[in-house]
This record gives sequence, C-alpha cells and structure tokens, in this order.
Amino acid sequence: MAISAETFFLVPGALGTLQQQIQQMVSEGIVTGRFRPGDKLPSSRKLAGHLGVSRITVTLAYTELVAGDYLAARGRSGYYVSDSAPQQTAFPQVHIPRRETVDWARVTGNRHSTQLFLPRPTDWRSYPYPFIYGQADATLFDHQNWRQCALRALGKRDFEALTADYYEQDDPMLIEYIARAILPRRGISARPQEILLTMGAQNALWLSAQVLLTPRRTAAMENPCFPGLRTILGQTNCRTVSVDVDDGGLPPEALPEGVDVVFTTASHHCPTNATMPMARRIALLQRAAREDFLIVEDDYEFEMSFLKASSPALKSLDEEGRVVYVGSFSKSLFPGLRLGYLVGSEDFIREARALRAAVLRHPPGHIQRTVAYFLSLGHYDALLNRMAQAYKRRRMAMDDAIRAEGLTLAGPGGFGGSSFWMKAPEGVDTTMLAQALRRDGVLIEPGRLFFDPASAPANTYRLAYSSIPHGRIGEGIALIAKALAETGPRVP
Repeated sequence: MAISAETFFLVPGALGTLQQQIQQMVSEGIVTGRFRPGDKLPSSRKLAGHLGVSRITVTLAYTELVAGDYLAARGRSGYYVSDSAPQQTAFPQVHIPRRETVDWARVTGNRHSTQLFLPRPTDWRSYPYPFIYGQADATLFDHQNWRQCALRALGKRDFEALTADYYEQDDPMLIEYIARAILPRRGISARPQEILLTMGAQNALWLSAQVLLTPRRTAAMENPCFPGLRTILGQTNCRTVSVDVDDGGLPPEALPEGVDVVFTTASHHCPTNATMPMARRIALLQRAAREDFLIVEDDYEFEMSFLKASSPALKSLDEEGRVVYVGSFSKSLFPGLRLGYLVGSEDFIREARALRAAVLRHPPGHIQRTVAYFLSLGHYDALLNRMAQAYKRRRMAMDDAIRAEGLTLAGPGGFGGSSFWMKAPEGVDTTMLAQALRRDGVLIEPGRLFFDPASAPANTYRLAYSSIPHGRIGEGIALIAKALAETGPRVP
C-alpha cells in the first residue's frame, strides 16, 4: 500500500526540529500499526512539497529511519516500511469501564500530597516580570559548550560511563574534580570515599535526614527556612524545633538543649540571604562539640557571593567530623540538572550511599560525565563569572528600584545571592498580593511557607532576579509598589 503524503502534517509549536518531527510521525505510524511492513512512503519531493519544507529535510529524516530499521530503501523505487520494523504490542488495547472502589485517602493517609509547595506557575516564562527564584536564564548559559561536552560524553571513549551500572558508586572523573577543584574553594579537603553524588541538594538533605534522624532524636531548623526541609524532617517523625534567625543567620545561643542535628544555611540563609559571621560559625562548632550534636550545612548559593568574598564553609572549620556538607550544581548550571553532592565522614557516606543505592542506585552516568567535562574544561568557571556579573548588575538595578519605590527590605543579603527578602506593610497578605500581581504579569513568591506554620507572618515575600531581564526590573518593581498602594493592609 502507498501511504499518502496527506497522512502527515506538522503541528505548530511542536518540540524538535522539522527533521525530528517527520521522523516521529513516521515511527509512531509504524509502531502503532497504522503503517505496515511493505507500505511505501511518499517520495521525499512529494512529502516536502506537502509539508512546506526542504527536500533535504525529508531525505535526512528518511535516512535516520533507515538507520533505525524503521524503513528500507529499495534502489530507485523509494522508501518502504521495513519488514523488521518495531511492531505494535500483540495485546490489543481494550477500554474496560472502571469503577474505583479503593479509598486511597484512607490507604495513603494523604501524607505526601497535602504538603504545601511554593506557588510557581509552569508557564512563568510567559510573564513579563518573573521575580521567581531558582530558574535559569537561558541567555547566560553556555549552550554550545554544554552540547559539546554532552556529545563527548556520548562518544566511544566514554561509552562505559554512559551505559554501565555503577551500582552504588559514582563517576570517578566527576568525584575527582569535585575533590580537587570545587571543595578547595570552600576550604574543604575530602577524599573520594567522603563524597557522594545526589539528585540535587534536596535529595542530599533527604538522605542526611534519613540517616541521622529517628523518632527519638531532635532536629533544629532555621525559621524561616527552605520549605522542603520541613517536609523532609516530617518524614522522619523526629522531634523538630524552629530557631528564629537574625541578620547573622542562626544564633547558636538560641538553640535549645538536647538537639541531635542542626540544619543551617550559613553562607546564604534561605530565604533572607543573611550570612553567618565567622565568630558565630566558630561558636556553633564549639557548642556542637560540647553538647555532642551534628550539623548539616546546606551551602546554599555560595557561588553567588559577588558583593563580598565568601566566608569559609562550616565544614572547612570542622575538626571533629561533625559537619555534613551539602552542595549542588543545580542552581549554578540549571535547575533541571538535579545534581548535587554530600561530603562527610566516611562512615556517614557509607550509610548514605547504601540508602541511595536502595532508592535510585546513582544519578545517570551520562549526566555525571557531561558535568565532569563541563567543569574540567573550564566552562563552569566561565559560566559562574558571567552569572556573577549579570546578577550584580540586576541586583544593583533592583536595589535602586526598591529604594526609589519605597519598598521595605526584610533581609540583609550582604554577600550577593539571587534574590531579595522583602516585607510588606503589617496587615498585607502577600499571598493575595501575589494573586493580584499575576494579572499585571508580575510573579512574586509569598513568604508564609518558609516559616513555622505556628508563627508564620503573612506579609513577607521574595523577589528573585535570576530570570528577569535587566531592563524590566524597574517596571516590575513599580507595579509591585502600585499594587501595594492599592491593596492596603488586609488581614488574612
């Protein structure tokens, strides 16, 4: 049977190149059984004319499909569906009406789905003033060199790194570079057996909490703090205490007696951006030694210390092995990378490695090797320098706009970072403010979810500048000021 060219059509806005879209249309037609072995495809000239693309685009798509054994080329006769093309499953799809009888709320207890998350629309790129945290700016990223590193990691030389199961181990090339080049910047010296790769910082925090905490132990967290940490600690059923931070971050003297593990973001407190002074870091370590508790240090945004030189990590000052260090490439490269690392005593890493192996074995080998090349070839340092310069310009523009519009800062942020921690007038509910601002194309993050629910103020919010173009910052801040003036104090 000859397949008509009219069978194919391009969908506006579809992902992939034109060549890839044509390949997908043909392969899906074969796999689903619409096109059968021996069916003849339209000529490249006819299909190109119908789709409005160049003939070479169709020819290249057909060539790739031949290489994948979807099609077979028969001399001058044309292209046909291959006799050995992938077949549709032998089991026909039959729709059976189903009546749910399981009470899933009772079975699961809704223990996880009821957790609160920061409201972040998936279509944030369509908003002209996205003051949201943690998203990458594509204009700053080095796409070309990342692609070259990814292609190199796909080469024959690295085929084993791509396809092998490391079991519970990690890519030795990436581990070596972290130990030799990344950790020394934080003053940390670590052996390979003291480093474990994770699926981002949040996964590292989860592993740490699962290994270190039980229902009989007590964890202390900063207030406010990263909302995901509160969820993670809740999953351990441990006792938790919240300690209010000030302009210097976590005050060691405010910790209650009897804590077993303290979680802190000393470099850039989340979300206020406060940096813990050196004297306070030493005091925290001294108290940990006296009272025999452990510290999990989330080195949040240490790469973004562009206003002042970053302070040494707590881990670098640790002489007793009491600090577990959490680092991540997800924010400095791009959030979707989901690659971080844990650094700790060998005995701790052994336990964390065993737990990770039971859950996900290890992060994908190709991603590990790509990051290893990107770091070792100097692209990472160049990217950080480019980001620091751009963030510094945006921060200055936002600082000027905030002052000009009379908005109130709630956090110091003296070392850099990628956001401002803000305070609206008393009585203003920033959750409602955020909803009102969306109509003007402005995205902000209400601050309530960062706090202990028992004492969460309603009038804080975060403004990030990692994703918004420099030229739109002033306009966006003006819209926020206007909305605040129009909203006025409003009790939730």
